[in-house]
Formats: sequence, structure tokens, C-alpha cells
Amino acid sequence: MNESAVFATNVIDVIQERRTVKKFKADPVPVETLTRLLDIAVWAPNHKLREPWRFLLFTGDGRQKLADAVTAELGEDNKFAAAIMNVPVELIIVMKEDPRQAIWDEDFAAVSALVQNFMLAAWSEGIGTFWVTKPFLYSPVFREQLGILPGEKIVGMVYAGYPEVVPKAQQRTPAADKLTVFD
Repeated sequence: MNESAVFATNVIDVIQERRTVKKFKADPVPVETLTRLLDIAVWAPNHKLREPWRFLLFTGDGRQKLADAVTAELGEDNKFAAAIMNVPVELIIVMKEDPRQAIWDEDFAAVSALVQNFMLAAWSEGIGTFWVTKPFLYSPVFREQLGILPGEKIVGMVYAGYPEVVPKAQQRTPAADKLTVFD
């Protein structure tokens, strides 16, 4: 078997075996590991290598800053701030917004591919992830607390850590059921 075939099988396995993890062990994930995974993730396809992303990483005591930003928007009695403190890592992925729709769309697709790359790379090293999009991510109060500027979009927040529980696979609709072929 040639080397590229072995690699392709590994990628396929990681894609099919990855799960959304919502329960994490308390064990910290080293910043060096997360940085290395981001260095892998940035190989996402992106038109003209615009690299329209930046990252905010919250670990250890730094998670409190994120919890405080959520509390500033939602008030003291909210479940999200508590959840943040119970997850080892939160990563916010921010996209520079271009006013030209076609470029905005290309950049959003690139950043989404980057998030998927990060999640797959993390899974290949035993780190679970959960891509979160919540209404508070759009809040001016929340954004200001974290230095998210006008002209930037939060594409998502990724919870990460070593899985406490790995969910069972959910059935997927075969692509053939949603495929139109023109020949």
C-alpha cells in the first residue's frame, strides 16, 4: 500500500469517528498543543491566502474573562458562564468581515473549514470539541468585553478538552439521497 493511501484512510477514519463532545474531564490541555493544532487548522483552503481569521483562547484562570463577558450580557443568573468554567478550553474564532459579499462568503467558508480542521486535528489526538454558536456571541456588550471590533464576526466558539463521555455515532443520510447528477 502506498503512503498516500494510508494517509487517506487515516483522514477518513478521523472524519467518521469524530464526535461532538459535551462532557469533558477537568484535565487541562496544554496551550502548546492547542497552538500546534491551530497551526494545522490554518491549512484550510482560503482564497488568495487572505487568512481572514484570528483566535481568542481561554484556558485555566483565563476562562473567567470569557465567563465575565457572558455575564455582562446575560446577567448573573445564566448557565453559560458556569458551563464555561467547567470546560478546560474555549476558543473563539473571529473573522475579518469584507464588505464585498462574494469575498465575505469565501472568507466565511475558509474560516468554517479552519474550524473543522481544528476539530479533526484535535480528535486525532484524543481531544474532544463542541462548536458553539449562541445569541450572546452577537451582543455588542459581549463583543466589547473581549475586544471584538466592528467589522469582525465571531464564527463560533469551540469548547475543547479530553472527553469524559464520547457520544455514540448518529446516523447520517446517504449522500446519494441528496445528490442530483447531470450526465
